[in-house]
Amino acid sequence: QVQLVESGGGLVQAGGSLRLSCAASGRTASKYAMGWFRQAPGKEREFVAAISWSTIRTNNADSVRGRFTISRDSAKNTVYLQMNRLNSEDTAVYYCAAGLTGPTGWGSVGSYDYWGQGTQVTVSS
Repeated sequence: QVQLVESGGGLVQAGGSLRLSCAASGRTASKYAMGWFRQAPGKEREFVAAISWSTIRTNNADSVRGRFTISRDSAKNTVYLQMNRLNSEDTAVYYCAAGLTGPTGWGSVGSYDYWGQGTQVTVSS
């Protein structure tokens, strides 16, 4: 069992930055790939970025590349999502997820076994 707790969401003006954190706990947490997803009202949950504990990483192809960066602190079992140059389209609930999946599965909601409760990010224009 893996428990995930997100933090760091909030209200920010367009062009600003936020850093989300996801603290993972559980005996086998370090074996999991970690991902960030987001879901805006009326839309499907969307992949944002993912990282393995061996530092392989990936970002969404278009919507966040060059603006968002995923990283992890293995000692703290924490994954971060640094979000820069935010715009109104980034407004969503952001979820952290953990899964025993390789890079080919990182973009799929179904590849993840555990999810956090979500943290709201609101970007005002």
